[in-house]
Amino acid sequence: MDAGDLIDLDVTAVAHGGVFVGRLPDTAADAPEHGGGRVVFVPDAIPGERVRVRLTDTSKPSFWRGDVLEVLAASPHRRPHVWRPADVDTPPELRPGGADFGHIDLDHQRTLKTEVIRDALQRIGGVELPVTIEAAHPARDADGTVLAEESADGLGWRTRVSLHVDAEGRVGPYAARSHRVIEVDELPLATPAIARAALRRHGGDPGRLDLVQPADGRVRTIPRAEAPAPRGRRRGGPSRVPTDPAARETIVETVAGRPFQVDAGGFWQVHRLAATTLTDAVGDALDGLVDPAAHHLDLYGGVGLLAAAIAGLGGAGTRLTSVESDARATDHAGENLAEWVGARAETGRVDRWLTELTASASAAQRARLSAGVVVLDPPRAGVGREVVDLLAGLHPAHVVYVACDPVALARDLRTFQGHGYAARSVRALDLFPHSHHVEAVAVLSPLG
Repeated sequence: MDAGDLIDLDVTAVAHGGVFVGRLPDTAADAPEHGGGRVVFVPDAIPGERVRVRLTDTSKPSFWRGDVLEVLAASPHRRPHVWRPADVDTPPELRPGGADFGHIDLDHQRTLKTEVIRDALQRIGGVELPVTIEAAHPARDADGTVLAEESADGLGWRTRVSLHVDAEGRVGPYAARSHRVIEVDELPLATPAIARAALRRHGGDPGRLDLVQPADGRVRTIPRAEAPAPRGRRRGGPSRVPTDPAARETIVETVAGRPFQVDAGGFWQVHRLAATTLTDAVGDALDGLVDPAAHHLDLYGGVGLLAAAIAGLGGAGTRLTSVESDARATDHAGENLAEWVGARAETGRVDRWLTELTASASAAQRARLSAGVVVLDPPRAGVGREVVDLLAGLHPAHVVYVACDPVALARDLRTFQGHGYAARSVRALDLFPHSHHVEAVAVLSPLG
């Protein structure tokens, strides 16, 4: 068969990355009951459905890809898409991306995300662990009064949205799995203020447009112009686009009554309740485990959100180092952690920083590190073997791993297990409703 051909496909499972799995038997010997059959990955489906698919890529011998054109037998978990332009009756090339689970009942979305994590842990990590999942936690003030909660429909949570501007001045999200700008008249996952601000935007230079709504409620708009193409072969490569001053504005986010400085264009959690939820999860994981006399590490620390969770458990004199490669974030982390006299923030790549620490630490420093805890909140690629090897050589008492990618988490847990560290369970947090993304928190301790 070729790209463009139509097939009817029974969808059997969910896969990592927001796609679903069906099998197309090639011969009787390859039939699914014999464990064979060509795998076809499609978006916009649900396990248990029969769908009509247009093949888009048949070049791989082991799997094909396609787009769902029609649902022939719907799952009881199918709902009208929360983002009307992304529904299955829109041509695939015109469906905006970013809400790839928006056609699925919210509770069932969480069931599917749990399955994805459990499958990754088993296939890639070689472990079978209990996996639970929960919605975002309420935000509270310093006295515990509830300030905000997750909406029942899982909408209106994005406090940060990136739109794109094409060469014709169209503004909108990209179509799913493409770089085609789709103009839309609604953004249901965004906060109402972000949605209103976004829909007022028209035209501009090609590139990206970031909209940010911090705790003060006012939406900031940050243009990020596209870098010009290089002319000829010039030493040094293409010219760089200067950072817009709006990206360097210091804004303030608030978690449990504590302020955190961050650049408007810097990293902060997207969901309006995510920072609270992750602080709660790390606090729960480390409750009773933070020795005030030990030395604790917050790696990939950003502006110090999770470092504050550690220090809040250890007390005013907690010895803590937060490490982050972005110098602006490190500057903010220093301010955000100032109330703890033993806390400091350092700029550096985590692998290089750990290498230097390993080479220079005295016996007394190693003893304090081995009694301490480590919190990891890496980017989507995970921490990787080198960082795990270096960390394991420091023998921390506990490691809390905050992951945004189940496959990377599973791979790194397998490496940790080779060093004698194991997780007992994984706690998933649904901080991206109506998309396939999910956060997960694992607590690792030495075996024995």
